[in-house]
Amino acid sequence: MAAVDALIRKHMDSPVPVIPALADHLIAGSAKRLRPLLTVAAARLAGARDEACLKLAAAVEFIHTATLLHDDVVDSSQLRRGRVAAHLIWGAPSSVLVGDFLFARAFELMVGAGSMPALEILARASRVIAEGEVLQLTRAHDLDLSQELYLEIIGAKTAELFAAAAEVGAVSAGASPERCRALRQYGQDLGLAFQLVDDALDYSGDAGTLGKNAGDDFREGKATLPLLLAMQRTPGEREFWIRTIDRRDQTEADFDRARALMAETRALDDTLGLAADYARNAKAALAEFGANPWRPALEDLADFAVARRA
Repeated sequence: MAAVDALIRKHMDSPVPVIPALADHLIAGSAKRLRPLLTVAAARLAGARDEACLKLAAAVEFIHTATLLHDDVVDSSQLRRGRVAAHLIWGAPSSVLVGDFLFARAFELMVGAGSMPALEILARASRVIAEGEVLQLTRAHDLDLSQELYLEIIGAKTAELFAAAAEVGAVSAGASPERCRALRQYGQDLGLAFQLVDDALDYSGDAGTLGKNAGDDFREGKATLPLLLAMQRTPGEREFWIRTIDRRDQTEADFDRARALMAETRALDDTLGLAADYARNAKAALAEFGANPWRPALEDLADFAVARRA
């Protein structure tokens, strides 16, 4: 990972000063680097002993960071990774354009890795992520969003990059199609678990540990799974949900009331329960690799995804 970080530092450089300054503001934050870590670990699990996966891991992180820069502008987010969101410092146009720069750098790294299958996987992932973000935008504040469509949205906008990160690691190791599919499934389920926990933490965490403001999803009127479950289970509170989520006419007390309703209806518990199911599925996908010494590390990563508090 130190080598991956070195590649990231090298490729976010530019003679245009605002580009490395803005990129460093986000990349140097308290990032977990889960996605590039997943690429390296998947490559090692699949038998890689060389460094071919490192450029792909750096490309994965650039894709992820680019989407965060764009998301923060779309969502008008105030905090990211415990820091003031970049668009509030440099402005929305600069944030969007630096996001574009990072996408371009990601594709340069993919080409440098010399693997057309890996390039195809990450190019497809970039397209699917964009589709997921647009789908979420078109269904924003939708009080009747189904759980199935919600899972489709997070499968595209979050889990797809986890799946691609694991799959390109396997591809870079020259793994069999069966093993590539197994690691893609692992990444997909891990990503779903990760996003579901994120959704729950928005209502149960705090800014000090989250690195962003608790309640951002509520204030933005995002229809995440805890909210959908709470709304379905409190038909008598329909007017409250319409006012706060559909019209976003909120008072300071409304977030606490929403959290209380989620506790009463077990909406948070059930969201975390579903995340745990996906984490178990992710670990089950690793059965293809038998008693591999890297397998426990990836199983631990799935456990971490549901046990974390940030």
